[in-house]
Amino acid sequence: MKKIVITEFMDESAVASLRTSFNVVYDPKLVDNTQHLMASVANADAVIVRNRTQVRGDLLAACAQATVIGRLGVGLDNIDVAACEARGMQVIPATGANALAVAEYVIGTAMFLLRGAYQSSEQVANGAWPRPSLSNGREISGTCLGLIGFGGIGQLTAKLAQGLGMRVVAHDPMLPPDSSVWTRSGVHPNTLDQLIAQADVISLHVPLTPDTSNLLSAQRIAQMKPGAIVINTSRGGIVDESAVAQALRQGHLGGAAFDVFEPEPLGSGTFWQGCPNVILTPHVAGVTAESNVRVSTLIASAVANALKV
Repeated sequence: MKKIVITEFMDESAVASLRTSFNVVYDPKLVDNTQHLMASVANADAVIVRNRTQVRGDLLAACAQATVIGRLGVGLDNIDVAACEARGMQVIPATGANALAVAEYVIGTAMFLLRGAYQSSEQVANGAWPRPSLSNGREISGTCLGLIGFGGIGQLTAKLAQGLGMRVVAHDPMLPPDSSVWTRSGVHPNTLDQLIAQADVISLHVPLTPDTSNLLSAQRIAQMKPGAIVINTSRGGIVDESAVAQALRQGHLGGAAFDVFEPEPLGSGTFWQGCPNVILTPHVAGVTAESNVRVSTLIASAVANALKV
C-alpha cells in the first residue's frame, strides 16, 4: 500500500477518503517536528503540505521515493518546483479552490476599513456616543479598486467589487492588453504607476518572485492617494510592510489589511504594534470551512489519481 504523508491541517473527510486506498500519516503538527517529519517522508510516495512546510533542501532530499507533492493552496514559493520536477516529482496546487474565500476577504476588509465605524462597540457599551467622529466613513460604491495581478483570484475579486459598484482597474504584465480577459471582465488594464495614482483600494494578487519582491515599495506607497487602503493576501515580501505602517501612523493611508508577512509568524515587538486602522490576520484569507473542504477534496483526489497511474 502506497504511503501519503500530510504535514499540516487538512479536512478530515478528505483524509478519510485517502485512507481507504493508502497508508496515510496525518499529523497537523508534523511541520513543527523536523526530526519526525524527515523520518516520515523518507519512504513516502506522496507528501501533502500547506504553506509552512518548505519542500526544498534537506526535506526534499529526504523524500527519497516520493513522486507527488500536493499543495493545499495555490502559492508555490515554499516548494522548489524546478528541483521537484528534475527529480520526476509532480507538484499539484489546489488552483481555484480557495479563490472565493480570498476574494470575500478582500471585499470584506475593504468595506470595514472604508467605513471605519465598526470598532466602537466597547465605547458604545460603556455609554459613549462617538457619532460625530464616525460619521465620515466612506461607501464602497463609486470607489476605485486597483488589482495588482489579474489571475483567477483577481478576476473573481473584480466581479464581486463590480457588483458593489466599484470601478476596477488592474495591472498584470503577464496579460497582453489585447487579451480577451479584459473585455470579458470589463476591467481596464493599467500600468502599475497608473493604478497606484487612481486606486482608493489596492489589493495584491501576485506570487513572490524576484520581479515582485518589494513591488509596492516605500516610494510607491508615498505615491498612493491620501486615504487609500492596501490589502495584501498574496505573499510577504511583496509590500514594504514598515512603509505601510509608517504611512498609516502619518495619516497618509486610510487603512491596511495584511494576511501575509515576512517573516511568518511575526514575533513580538514589531512595527505593526499600536498601528491605527489595520487588520492583521495569520495567513487565513484563503481558509474558510468551505474552502478547506474544496481544497482538501481537490488535492486528495488529484494525489490519489497521480499515485494510481
